[in-house]
Amino acid sequence: MVFPAGSDGIEGRDNAHDGAGGASWRLVLRRAARGLRPRRNHKKSIWSAGVPLIALAAGLLFTTSATTADGTALRDDRRPQLAQLITEKRERLAASEKRAAKLLAEVDDETARLAQVDQPVKIASENADAIREPAGFTALRGPGLTVSLNDSPRRGSDFAENAPDNDDLVVHQGDVQAVVNALWAGGAEAMTIMDVRVISTSAVRCVGNTLLLHGQVFSPPFKITAIGEPTAMSRALDSADGVRQFREAVADFGLGYTEKVEKNVTVQAYDGSTDLRSAQAAQ
Repeated sequence: MVFPAGSDGIEGRDNAHDGAGGASWRLVLRRAARGLRPRRNHKKSIWSAGVPLIALAAGLLFTTSATTADGTALRDDRRPQLAQLITEKRERLAASEKRAAKLLAEVDDETARLAQVDQPVKIASENADAIREPAGFTALRGPGLTVSLNDSPRRGSDFAENAPDNDDLVVHQGDVQAVVNALWAGGAEAMTIMDVRVISTSAVRCVGNTLLLHGQVFSPPFKITAIGEPTAMSRALDSADGVRQFREAVADFGLGYTEKVEKNVTVQAYDGSTDLRSAQAAQ
């Protein structure tokens, strides 16, 4: 459109532009306000309600971690402290065992002294001495047999097919018990497991692949030594079902099993506790 000179055309165009700009801003504001208002019949999603809760929980976790750390690293390597604690406990145990041995020696000396002047004490002491050897409280020496059981050095990935479970590759409590029972059945007179004397109240327990005996923990290979006639004990091992099954596992999974004839071996006396919590007479 062409406007005559001196007309109000330009001024009118500017006013029209200002009016349109104001209207456009008002339109933007109305749209923004409408967007902020919740829409009718519009359900909130689970995420819209859960995000604030998740953020709150994360904040609590960060705060708790910071308070617990107190300026230190929460993931410090505490293995040196643990090793030191184990060492200290072992030293305390050794000191307690030494003190217990000293007290037992004092009790024996006092008992022997009283037996010289007290007839009932003398009779009781003589009766106790008569059964000390069969009870395992004296060291014995003679021919025997040593059996060693060991875990397999192989792992499940070493088998091309039909990979065994990890339990198939370690020595179990039942395996040790099978050998011990077979040796007793074969005429063993005295026995040690890992050079610890076992008696009628000894219990063999396995924790993982370690052996627990009289409060001590041992790792494989497990060595069992018995005094007796070697040939008879070897035949008893051959006829024991549990030992035969272990030997089959030796062939299948690479477990360790050896027998060694001892011409002259010593088994130490039992020096542990003799306290009984319960007992029942044999039928």
